[in-house]
Amino acid sequence: MTTEGLVPITRDYLARYYDKYPLPPIPDGVTALAARLRALSAELAAASPFSPEEEHLEQEASGVPAHKIDENMWKNREQMEEILFLLNKSRRPVALQQKSTLEDAEIVSTLDDCETKLKEMLKKLEQFQLKNADNVFNTVMTYMPQDFRGTLIRQQRERSERNKQAEVDAVVSSGGSIHDRYALLWKQQMDRRVQLAQLGSATGVYKTLVRYLVGVPQVLLDFIRQINDANGPMEVQRERYGPALYTLTKLVLAVRLYLHLSLARYGQKKIGKDDIAVLQQAVVIYTEEFGKFTTFIGEVFVNAPFFISAEDAGADSRKNDEYRETIIPAGKTHEVILSVEAVNSYIAWDFSLQQGALSTLLCAGLDDCSSVCVFRVTVGGFLHEGID
Repeated sequence: MTTEGLVPITRDYLARYYDKYPLPPIPDGVTALAARLRALSAELAAASPFSPEEEHLEQEASGVPAHKIDENMWKNREQMEEILFLLNKSRRPVALQQKSTLEDAEIVSTLDDCETKLKEMLKKLEQFQLKNADNVFNTVMTYMPQDFRGTLIRQQRERSERNKQAEVDAVVSSGGSIHDRYALLWKQQMDRRVQLAQLGSATGVYKTLVRYLVGVPQVLLDFIRQINDANGPMEVQRERYGPALYTLTKLVLAVRLYLHLSLARYGQKKIGKDDIAVLQQAVVIYTEEFGKFTTFIGEVFVNAPFFISAEDAGADSRKNDEYRETIIPAGKTHEVILSVEAVNSYIAWDFSLQQGALSTLLCAGLDDCSSVCVFRVTVGGFLHEGID
């Protein structure tokens, strides 16, 4: 796909694009329900003081949500899992497990309904995040030259994702908590951002891979370098759509806090009919509104422009002056010395004869910390390659 004459999106241009997609307002009842649940939690705390864990939950529920949209998405996913952990039938108070009274049975029915809705929403969110990650990666790869470089980057991503999953599995098998797992998942998400920025910065061996060999448009490198900047174009998304998400984050935190406290104190004080109704209403409106939000955001983001014309941006497009072609006469040697800044990287060269009769790829993995890598190629009937 050509990027000639294009530049990365600007904040102003993206803001005009989002003007076409106003987010339907979150119902006022969301904030009111979060406040009501926190008030109920305070009443429970007055009867029985918070434990250190509960104190932490209360501080988080009363705090300010993270600014980044994807960090809030992970926080909501974590809270849904924590709530489902509380709602697991085997962990409910004995009176609820046995449905000792009609009142207990009614509460169990309500909790089961909440559990079903949250399970469905959690599954939708997981699919949303997977789809969103694939969309970003595939968009970048669309503009990459369709040769070995794209293949190597895809292989690197697959290997990286396998390693990340192995890290998560290790946390689970060692008895790590839900919070431990999500702390790791968020760290891994930040690592993905760093890797993307490194590709855009094109430093070290990666620079040799994607730029020295020619064909990767500068506009793509500019885009992926700035996409995650705190004050970059994506900040417009946070300003435009963040407040609604923050409101939903506050609600799910309030739901978890109240449910934790009410179940932990069920032997001392059963949940009143009005209180369980508030909880059920909160879960219903949360799952409905969060589902609407993810659907809306998914449609807006997938259609959002990444590149625009220089004229639209009000700037001159940058030309890729990294092109370097070397013709090696028969019997001559061509030597290039490259700086190596990272292990587990690749250096790749694509050779072809003028007649086009032969094309050979040399790809070398760097698994040590050597600071210099030298390629020597002599052309004279055959291609000879070596690494020193």
